[in-house]
Amino acid sequence: MPVSYSRTGAVATFTIDNGKVNVFTPAMHRELHDALVDFNRDPAIRVGILTGSAGKSFCAGDDIRTVLPELSPQEALEAHLSPHCHEARTGPTRPGWEQDVMRMRRVKPIIGAVDRYCLGQGLIYLLLLTELRIATERAQFGFPEIAYGMGGAGAMTRLGRMIPQAVAMEMLLLGERIDAARALSVHLINRIVPPERLLSEAQAMAETIAAHPPVAVQVELEAYHRAMDMSREQAMDYAGTLFRFQRVAYDGPGAGTGFFRKTDDQQ
Repeated sequence: MPVSYSRTGAVATFTIDNGKVNVFTPAMHRELHDALVDFNRDPAIRVGILTGSAGKSFCAGDDIRTVLPELSPQEALEAHLSPHCHEARTGPTRPGWEQDVMRMRRVKPIIGAVDRYCLGQGLIYLLLLTELRIATERAQFGFPEIAYGMGGAGAMTRLGRMIPQAVAMEMLLLGERIDAARALSVHLINRIVPPERLLSEAQAMAETIAAHPPVAVQVELEAYHRAMDMSREQAMDYAGTLFRFQRVAYDGPGAGTGFFRKTDDQQ
């Protein structure tokens, strides 16, 4: 399958594999969606890695050669309101499963591992689906859609929250790419690694996260993302409530109402 999903221990890997630059077709968006559902539901999996097939680009966006069905204005409106309403007749198309992927609530972190091109929908997925990102020195990031009459990526990804507004506008309005060094300097990615170490570095990061108590990781992820749209007071209350629930349920090292309290069998 063009989007493969594999598991090693507590770490799952989503691999994009379609052509020289790993472009997405409408059917691949559904494959990614279904893999993400399985990832969220499987209690044995704690962390994910999203990457492109070995030696190829992470993803250069949607395949512009994919022929999409012609829709009447009424059908186009129906598809906007309900992306899958014509799927029985047309098969997967756009808008379609990419909408479900972008709106999906995740409960586990994912690490992005980027080589070569990360453009368009590929970059949208990197920004929306990953918490940590590493890239090779030959990686390139960009939103070229503006030149083809398409816009909106900045709003969907809220790019200005992740990098300085001036850089976000440069990427979105000029449609130009930035290299890995620039991406690192504006905190779009966390690290630059040699190509041969890309997956091993991502795996090491994933295993570090997987070794932490899973509920603590989920609470951190939940509180961080939800608090982005809250006032400071609301964020404090929400994070505090999650923290207390977590401590009540937790029975590992340091369990109890205080930190590092010794249990009777540790005396």
